[in-house]
Amino acid sequence: MSRIKTFIIYAIWIIIFFIFSELIINVGLNSSYKDMRSIGQIEQVNIEQAQATLINGRIKGTIKDIESINGKYLKIDIYSERGVHLGSKYYDISNMGGEENRDFQLYFKTEYAKYYKVSIVDEKNTEDDLDQKIEFIAKDLSKPEIWVATIVTLLILW
Repeated sequence: MSRIKTFIIYAIWIIIFFIFSELIINVGLNSSYKDMRSIGQIEQVNIEQAQATLINGRIKGTIKDIESINGKYLKIDIYSERGVHLGSKYYDISNMGGEENRDFQLYFKTEYAKYYKVSIVDEKNTEDDLDQKIEFIAKDLSKPEIWVATIVTLLILW
């Protein structure tokens, strides 16, 4: 009977550690992101989230389809606190349907990003594309990916 109690106590400690680590991870990640400020707005684009840390950032929004922007590009410029242009990212918004809304997400890795500017341009300028000046990240890490990386790191250190 004492062996079962020991296993139950270990299980309870593991569950407590899991809940505690989830809390710390979420608080730590979300508290390090600060809101970025916009330099101007356009009515066809709605930015829901624009945040950055000292080394990376994320911008999420929706493009509203209007016939006048069909065949053009959405350009997002990233600036530092002192107004230094860090880079740009282009999204092709051609071939959008009549009432279609398109969600977009931009994850980037650069230092000290504080401002962003959204504009619609006729053509893509490859010289200031964000992929060339700033490391472009395809997606944010999910919780399972964070857990796998943590477990692998702990196994290596153990």
